[in-house]
Amino acid sequence: MTRPHILIAGIGNIFLGDDAFGSEVARRLIVRQLPDEVRVVDFGIRGFDLVYALLDGYEVTIFVDATPRGGGEPGTLYTIEPDLSELNEVGGEGVMVEPHGMNPLKVLGMVKSMGGEFKRILLVGCEPSPLESEDGQLGLSEPVQAAVDEAIRMIESLVLEILNQRQAAA
Repeated sequence: MTRPHILIAGIGNIFLGDDAFGSEVARRLIVRQLPDEVRVVDFGIRGFDLVYALLDGYEVTIFVDATPRGGGEPGTLYTIEPDLSELNEVGGEGVMVEPHGMNPLKVLGMVKSMGGEFKRILLVGCEPSPLESEDGQLGLSEPVQAAVDEAIRMIESLVLEILNQRQAAA
């Protein structure tokens, strides 16, 4: 079997409504036919698991997460390539990942502090609806649920583009 070059990391808390977006997308991608170079994992809120997965040195990591971007319409999808130079401010000693929480910047900082390197990080994010209750809720809102299929198409398109670029460079 080919060693995976692309990690698709679903992130989210299934008990916080639309925060489960990344987990739902990953759950649906896992059962799809993807190239051997791709590994899909629903990390949920397991930050330590994601840290250790990232230490495996993937060429590209695609985070899939609910991503509030300042009042966009719920269900709006974004593809973002973060500036990894910002990790210099986050990385280093004292970076601690919460055992039952997921902060992707803290995860990346911890990976860096452990000697890990990133070649390319992408984020496929979805604007969430506000939580209706402070007690949490199960299930995605209608607009975010409607965005899941489009997010899957976006991710599959990104994967194809990345693998084609890799093949052209070989």
